Amino acid sequence: MSLFHWIDFPPLGDERGSLVALEANKTIPFEIKRVYYIFGTKEGVSRGFHAHSDLKQVAVCVTGSCRMVLNNGKQKEAVWLDSPTKGLLIEEMVWREMHEFSLDCVLLVMASEYYDESDYIRSYDEFIQKVGE
Repeated sequence: MSLFHWIDFPPLGDERGSLVALEANKTIPFEIKRVYYIFGTKEGVSRGFHAHSDLKQVAVCVTGSCRMVLNNGKQKEAVWLDSPTKGLLIEEMVWREMHEFSLDCVLLVMASEYYDESDYIRSYDEFIQKVGE
């Protein structure tokens, strides 16, 4: 069983270029309550290192690439995000780490909930304890 699901975003466009439309409850399988993007990540820097109790996310590498490592406490998978037409659906209670950002990486993330610090699990030991309950 996979820790994530890919979502294909069909590109629209013509000879002028391409466009991808992202719509809540259609191309994105939840109501989008927060959008943010990560960019300008310095060489050798890794990010993430947390899980969420309830929040779901879809991550899209709009440009460049990065490697996402996902872990549910029993299984660990790594996947490359490197296409603006593929989204990575990450469910709740999955530890996530982002590594090997290309210098031009722009990682767009859509979240099912507003920012809530109490939803974050920032300690890996605490995460392992919670998934074992």
